[in-house]
Amino acid sequence: MNTEKYIVLRSQDVFSPTRGSTGMRGAGMRSTGDTSVKLEEADLTKRERNDLRRDPRTRAIALPMPLKLIAPVRRQMTDTVIPPTADQTITWGVKAVRAHESRFDGTGVTVAVLDSGIDPNHPAFAGVNLLQQNFTREDPNDLDGHGTHCAGTIFGQDVNGTRIGIARHIERALIGKVLGEGGGTSATLAKAIQWALHEGAHVISMSVGIDFPGYVDWLVKTEGMHVNPATSMALEEYRANVNLFTELASFVQAFSSVGQGTIIVAASGNESNRPQYEIAVAPPAAGTGIIAVGALGESDKGFTVAEFSNNQTDIAAPGVDILSAEAGSDKLTRMDGTSMATPHAAGVAVLWAQRQLEVNGRVENQSLMAQLVASGTYASLAPNSEEDDVGTGIVQAPLN
Repeated sequence: MNTEKYIVLRSQDVFSPTRGSTGMRGAGMRSTGDTSVKLEEADLTKRERNDLRRDPRTRAIALPMPLKLIAPVRRQMTDTVIPPTADQTITWGVKAVRAHESRFDGTGVTVAVLDSGIDPNHPAFAGVNLLQQNFTREDPNDLDGHGTHCAGTIFGQDVNGTRIGIARHIERALIGKVLGEGGGTSATLAKAIQWALHEGAHVISMSVGIDFPGYVDWLVKTEGMHVNPATSMALEEYRANVNLFTELASFVQAFSSVGQGTIIVAASGNESNRPQYEIAVAPPAAGTGIIAVGALGESDKGFTVAEFSNNQTDIAAPGVDILSAEAGSDKLTRMDGTSMATPHAAGVAVLWAQRQLEVNGRVENQSLMAQLVASGTYASLAPNSEEDDVGTGIVQAPLN
């Protein structure tokens, strides 16, 4: 029989034996009232797929789609760091979200960065407990530089007197390498989200996206399909994968009631080309329950939406000319992209999570999402900024 590999997300009832139990499910067993989910990849026949779709315990079923870095629109290597002032040089992004004014620094909070890995030897990460998990088949460290740059913005230490990090006193960071030179899939990312959740992440930062054009191209070139049915098939799997990440986000929210609260922050994508056209937020950020981040740049009229930034975002953050850690060296580098905006938002979320820990003793999913989104402001944005482009505005760190 012909089979295809699918991602399956299913609810799992938890049962315990009653007196006189035979050990059989449904015979002498009672439900504890608790549920969990099981995520797996399985080779399924057409009949098995249809049976699973009819099973009420099936939350999502989808073909793994190609995953790609939401690649920076621009990279500019920096041989020397901007000379510090008498006080300290602070990147414009850190200032724009007011992290330098906040009394919060990330103490007690765990963050996960699901990306291309990290360069653990960069001085920006000195003293941070890095728990690395490699979901690829290549070197566990960062060979691209993307993940290192993103991590530097969230929790990087000062480099040669320059502040690049928002939450500089994070003591524990989870680094999931979900993409390598051979690419990755949505199945890899789904597994990494589950890993980060069970490792205690309060904030999960993802600057990756599903490669829809690449999937269509693969169907045409490898499977020999005409572009029209290939596009239709890709759209169906695109929809199924959006549902997968929506259901995963729902599970993350439910987990908050029994474990630590966790939120997911993801890049909206760089496919727009303003003012010619705008593209809507791409998955996984398109999933309900995931905070989609748009990118902003500086101008003499205030912060403006970046020309590449996708719309229908929830919030916005600095994403143009962002200075952060450069993999393979002890220097810094500049990048543009919603990938760079996302760690700014994730870093601010870490500060809000710390505030919750201090006030309530725990982090709660829905209230942390609400606080992060509500922190957005239009006050520093250029006039006539549209909600569809920037959501509630540029995120702001808690000050007290």
